[in-house]
Amino acid sequence: MAEISAAMVKELREKTGAGMTDCKKALSETNGNMDEAIEILRKNGQAKAVKKESRIAAEGLCRIAVKGDTAAAVVEVNSETDFVAKNETFQQFVEAVAKQAVDSDAADLDAFMNEAWNEDASKTVKDALVDKIAVIGEKLSIRRFEKVTAESGCVVSYVHGGGRIGVIIEAGTAVVNDAVKEALTNLAMQVAALSPKYVATADVSEEFKAHEKEIIAAQIAQDPKMAGKPEKVIEGAVTGRLNKELKEVCLLEQVYVKAEDGKQTVAQYLAQVGKENGTDIQIKRFVRFETGEGLEKKQEDFAAEVAAQMGM
Repeated sequence: MAEISAAMVKELREKTGAGMTDCKKALSETNGNMDEAIEILRKNGQAKAVKKESRIAAEGLCRIAVKGDTAAAVVEVNSETDFVAKNETFQQFVEAVAKQAVDSDAADLDAFMNEAWNEDASKTVKDALVDKIAVIGEKLSIRRFEKVTAESGCVVSYVHGGGRIGVIIEAGTAVVNDAVKEALTNLAMQVAALSPKYVATADVSEEFKAHEKEIIAAQIAQDPKMAGKPEKVIEGAVTGRLNKELKEVCLLEQVYVKAEDGKQTVAQYLAQVGKENGTDIQIKRFVRFETGEGLEKKQEDFAAEVAAQMGM
């Protein structure tokens, strides 16, 4: 049997992130074969990953990768704790996932997870995730990705809060210069801050409008000030409130957050920038990811956890 030196154990630990004891055991089992020892640790790491599947991974990061002015991809990768989300190893992995996504032609997450990993073609994206779970020691999840490609115009991106929110905007424009890209970046910041649901009123479905009108009508029916008002007045009030709501959820109808007069809409701002740069700027779509949105977050009782560990 080959002698297992401290240097070999150290090398294996650096390559895998596994514990010293586990590394020494794996090297002993493989008679010092480094590649076979890595495989053993990977398999053990995968077993640990399976045990973590029931845990909630609601922290994490959004990252965006771009290719020139015409393609960008945003990803959300979740971890169990904010502590891991701040870990450099985790952050580098999320960046690698984003770069994978911007180069990907996958139509859905399953296809993406089964792609060859860009940093090691012998692995899939799923394999790379499992390896990272073994190294970091808690459940990680590649939750979603979306790639945006501009056929005529450009894409711009914005990441807020160190990765809490990621936004991509696709615009149609004949001119792509610094001024136009700055204007679109300003709008990406607005999307991050105000979270509109649609680009324009025309994008809102009739089903959504009907549902909202039903809710507004019910609210007005309980308003003492509207009691006994003619049906025409009530209908006008419903329409007015609906239009006000649509201005809040449709990007182009929102007041531009940097408007000097406090009144200029996003549509008017785009028209102004377009005129100044000799082009017509149209927002074709936007994507907004917020880390953990829609996920149940585990409530931690740190004091109780410490007490349990101390046998109190």
